[in-house]
Amino acid sequence: MRDAPVIPVIVLTDVRQAVLLARALVAGGIRMLEVTLRTPQALACIEAIAREVPEAVAGAGTVRSAADAQACAMAGARFAVSPGYTHAVGQACRDAGLPLLPGVATGSEIMMAQEDGLSALKFFPALQAGGPAMLKAWSGPFGDVRFCPTGGVTMANAAEFLALSNVVCVGGSWLTPAEALARGDWAQVTALAQQACQLIRSNA
Repeated sequence: MRDAPVIPVIVLTDVRQAVLLARALVAGGIRMLEVTLRTPQALACIEAIAREVPEAVAGAGTVRSAADAQACAMAGARFAVSPGYTHAVGQACRDAGLPLLPGVATGSEIMMAQEDGLSALKFFPALQAGGPAMLKAWSGPFGDVRFCPTGGVTMANAAEFLALSNVVCVGGSWLTPAEALARGDWAQVTALAQQACQLIRSNA
């Protein structure tokens, strides 16, 4: 979470794009790559990035089950991100040696994750679940928790989230726009990554 201000949320449908995209993001200063399990090609994309772009840290997003965690670890993922949290997913990630960034949207979910030893959490869906105001409210009862807001975060509002003391980084899909991937505009991806790296965060 401290490597860069933004973790890109990546959706890939073409394995041939995976390595080129990863290299473009790394060239712009972004190494932590969350490849979401939203397409049938996702695991193959993670495997390709892990194998061919060693300077990147390939992770898996949308991890929803123990089976997902196991499959991601076998594909070479080095961290996992989930849209919610269950004890089963947490245990599976521990068993697989995958650091987990679990999603939470309520105080009860935060407490459940903390019971399992997790204090670095994804606030998701951030904008829809209360945005910066919710994170400010949580800073009191959950002052020992650090967050990565994801969901509705853009370059336009990222700075507002990053200014909060309990936010370490944000997650966003704007670094990898579908139209840029479709035309193979890797220079645009690199430029967006460089721009994201210039964001200022209070909890760096």
